[in-house]
Amino acid sequence: MKYDISLNTLCADDFIRLFSLAGWGEPERELVETSLKNSYVTFAVKNGEEVIAMARLIGDGGMAFFLKDLIVAPEYQGEGIGRSLLEYIEDYIRSQLKEGWWSYFQLMSAKNKDEFYLKCGFKSHPHERSGHGFTKIIKKEKNNG
Repeated sequence: MKYDISLNTLCADDFIRLFSLAGWGEPERELVETSLKNSYVTFAVKNGEEVIAMARLIGDGGMAFFLKDLIVAPEYQGEGIGRSLLEYIEDYIRSQLKEGWWSYFQLMSAKNKDEFYLKCGFKSHPHERSGHGFTKIIKKEKNNG
């Protein structure tokens, strides 16, 4: 890959910009800052100084890693950046494991992106070893009093 990947350099501005470009809305800055700070590791793909792709990894450092927010800016899609970033993340996970250990690397695919992950070797849920993946959004309402 002709672009640079850096660890734990992803800032809230770049996250919000890419998240918005993906069509997922514009999350509050404090929410993003908390999420970035508490991620296991973040990945930023840069073209010079511009962050053109990102991903977050959350997990326990052993048996489970969960991929969040893998986004490639629309104008850079189709160049293999997403696949290269995913391979980089898999190598990173391997580097965190002790010899003989294994880990689940899981994700929830964005709408219409299933085929990409299947081509990258992921199994669709449910499959022979697990059930469906599920999502539930939990929201705390603002107190207006």
